[in-house]
Amino acid sequence: MLQQILTDMFIAPELLAELNEEQKQVLFIKMREEQIRRWKDSEARLEKEDATLKKPKKANVKSVQWLTGMDSDVWVWVMGDHPADKSYEQICDDIIAQRATLQAQREAEELRAKKEAELVKRFSSVLMDSELQSWRQEVERQEVERQEVERQEVERQEVERQEVERQEQARQAAAQQQNQQEVELKKREAEERRRAEEEVRRVEQKRKQEIYMDLREVREERDDQHWQDSLRKSKAADLRRRSIAKQTRDDHRRQSVKALERGRVAAVTKAFGGDKPALPPKPKPRNLTVTSDTLNPKQGVRRTLSTSGREHIIRWFQEEQLPFRAGFEKDQSRVASWFHGIISRQEAEDLLSEGVPGHFLVRVSERILGYVLSYRCKEEFKHFLIDATEGCYMLLGHQIRFTSLAELVEYHEGEPITMSGGEQLLQPCGQKPSDVDYADLFT
Repeated sequence: MLQQILTDMFIAPELLAELNEEQKQVLFIKMREEQIRRWKDSEARLEKEDATLKKPKKANVKSVQWLTGMDSDVWVWVMGDHPADKSYEQICDDIIAQRATLQAQREAEELRAKKEAELVKRFSSVLMDSELQSWRQEVERQEVERQEVERQEVERQEVERQEVERQEQARQAAAQQQNQQEVELKKREAEERRRAEEEVRRVEQKRKQEIYMDLREVREERDDQHWQDSLRKSKAADLRRRSIAKQTRDDHRRQSVKALERGRVAAVTKAFGGDKPALPPKPKPRNLTVTSDTLNPKQGVRRTLSTSGREHIIRWFQEEQLPFRAGFEKDQSRVASWFHGIISRQEAEDLLSEGVPGHFLVRVSERILGYVLSYRCKEEFKHFLIDATEGCYMLLGHQIRFTSLAELVEYHEGEPITMSGGEQLLQPCGQKPSDVDYADLFT
């Protein structure tokens, strides 16, 4: 099922609705990895085609270079961090004041030129040449004074700018000096740490030599039959412990990769009655060897990832799942207490709400051809999709395959479902005494 989703890069909405948040995250990561793999394959193919056609690649002339400090790291200056830096509001006020001063000067000059033109035009015919000349001299004197004032203002602004640059250079020099001091401090710390480590190694080496000499003296002093027997027993105990540890690792490895040869084939139960459902008749003896005919689903039911017909799901269960004794106990004697029929997510949560955290059930999904493991946590309910394709059972996103639902449940009774370790199957949720919800699957 997962391989088909990654091949099509599409998941049906019905199947997506059956996944919990953790399985959705796992599926998203798998699909993203598949997209990256396809992109890398495409890039490699294009590079191979370009190499075949011998097309020269265009050189990338764009580049970015960063200013580095004394520690060879990227130099960063954050405006406002230094005490001498002006705040954003002060900078804005200075800019606004400077612009207002320039605007006032321009307006004053325009007004003066306009007034001068009007006066010259008005008094040109009345004033005498001498008076007009003196008046013009007075105007020129005022203009010279104004230019002198403007020059002084420009010089004052230039002095202020130079003072700001000087302060900035001093701040940068102080920052560089501080960085250099930090680098030197780190170097000294590294040197002291290296010396301490060398001293520790030297002491350890000396201690090991002393222990070796003590042991050598002990061995020379105890070179008798009793010492040899004790040494032999110690080696035998070490070999036995290593053998037990190796056996434990092998058992755990076999537990995680269950072989499909342990598949079980049984007949279908036909009747239910009384307070508890009647046990299905024992199947006729069959060959328990798993063959290709047993693993491959029958051709009578067309396999799809999702379906909306209840009759289609019942037919799939009876033709493909009952031969594997799906929903039965591990000994195949009766239907498992945790097994439920085609019930909705809300019905499963209603059943689990009567229990305590750790209660669980396995239900036949009403939307897809598969199963759902519903689990009650402390504050919520979680639902995990079980993939029932390829003749085995596995939680979507997991790698451990099981030959039956009973083996999957038994495994997670001792091992957590997720990496957080909080979802461990503790108590199965049974059927209601008044109604059995899986009766239509066995009729």
